[in-house]
Amino acid sequence: MALKPASAPQRTAPWRWAWAGACLGLAWALLVFAPARWLAAALDQASQGQVQLADPLGTVWDGSAQLVLSGGKDSRDQSALPERLRWRLRPSFNGVSADILAECCMAQPLQLRAAPHWGGGELTLADSQSHWPAAWLAGLGAPWNTLQPEGTLTLATQGLVVDLNSGRMQLSGRAQLEAIDIASRLSTLKPMGSYRLTLAGGNPNTLQLETLKGSLQLTGSGQWVGNRLHFDGVATAAPERIDALSNLLNIIGRRDGARAIIKVG
Repeated sequence: MALKPASAPQRTAPWRWAWAGACLGLAWALLVFAPARWLAAALDQASQGQVQLADPLGTVWDGSAQLVLSGGKDSRDQSALPERLRWRLRPSFNGVSADILAECCMAQPLQLRAAPHWGGGELTLADSQSHWPAAWLAGLGAPWNTLQPEGTLTLATQGLVVDLNSGRMQLSGRAQLEAIDIASRLSTLKPMGSYRLTLAGGNPNTLQLETLKGSLQLTGSGQWVGNRLHFDGVATAAPERIDALSNLLNIIGRRDGARAIIKVG
């Protein structure tokens, strides 16, 4: 009885290895050289069109764009910073870190780190200070497009960490926003005053509003219950400035004589 010859070992065709290598190379190139417009599209969708990266250049990892505030989809209200925003992202095995610089408003880049975890993620901001034009807020639409604010916004953060877990937000650290020499087209009084808004993390997270100086006095406090902000405040005008500030008081809240009642949530 004749013996059958042993079958030759199967070999993978060379073209299959070449195809696999080409696919891996293409995937790597797409990852490394992903265009900045992909990041712009993601931010536009996440913010529902209220924060936009216009005219993006470079890549997702190292690029620049014009930072624009908008009233949202189909809104005609838009306002851009006078200089471009630049960013550099550095991925790692447990998240991504970023350096973000708006040369018009920052002396040094803002450093932040995003780390995903089960049920959400954590965003950590390095201590920072920046200065922004109040007029930029008009791009957000109502009521800012009516107020047309003028002045300078100074933002400072200290130990700020934002944790999102199963749709709930928890803060630690603090952020402080000072609105300096604020004016509005609704009032002939320029400036109306300077104000401080303080966000403090904890259980619950709290928000405090106070007046630093000025004829328009703003005070109030609030806290987050779940993901909803409950805030109560009062706006009052100095007796000799009621006429100059009357239109503004009507916009700020429910009018009650020489004051306006502010209520959110």
